[in-house]
Amino acid sequence: MHLKKVSLFPEKYPKTDRYPFNLEIFHQTEGVEFSTPTTFFTGENGTGKSTLLRAIAHRCGIYIWQNCDRRRFEQNPYEELLYRFIDLEWTSGVVQGSLFGSDIFSDFTRLLDEWAAASPEVLTYFGGKSLITQSHGQSLMSYFRSRFTIKGIYLLDEPETALSPKRQLELLKILQETAQAGHAQFIIATQSPILISCPGATIYSFDSSPLRNVAYRETDLYRVYRDFFASSEGTGPR
Repeated sequence: MHLKKVSLFPEKYPKTDRYPFNLEIFHQTEGVEFSTPTTFFTGENGTGKSTLLRAIAHRCGIYIWQNCDRRRFEQNPYEELLYRFIDLEWTSGVVQGSLFGSDIFSDFTRLLDEWAAASPEVLTYFGGKSLITQSHGQSLMSYFRSRFTIKGIYLLDEPETALSPKRQLELLKILQETAQAGHAQFIIATQSPILISCPGATIYSFDSSPLRNVAYRETDLYRVYRDFFASSEGTGPR
């Protein structure tokens, strides 16, 4: 365990009518404690799980490999400022880490290929092959296998986005094995019922306020998939 707790300070928020400071969950939640090597954030889109994950990354000093030239029609100047109003408590000092997101990963793979053109040896850290030349799913798994061997804290934002169920099970195995090794800590925002089934993991639900720890079978993810498969039995094609 590296990161022990995240504390929030809503009394210092600059606005209360702009995202993410207009979310009740960030006003009602005083802190988030981490007691297991793997922690999951679950919840509907827009509930703040990815925003809190990125705020933690900023406070950890993690560099985000992302193209900053992209522009949207309407800019929210407060969207990325939550990190200024949280504090981190470490177990034994700050450790290095990384933030994964599908959009970030695309930019990272392009930058990695540019570095490899001058220094091919950098690819040895990622299976010895360009991540761009592999399928998206294959490149993700190559990245996970290589990166997670290093001591640190790993923040993953919906890593299941480009992974088939079979690949998600593969990632689940990697998470289990790496967490058991004791050198890595994971905080993962996800909507995958496969990933949150990780034995011994802590699950926080963003679907109610304040943020609370829930059991796997209490999550909306589990219930939605359970009810869907139950209702489709005997009605689907054979």
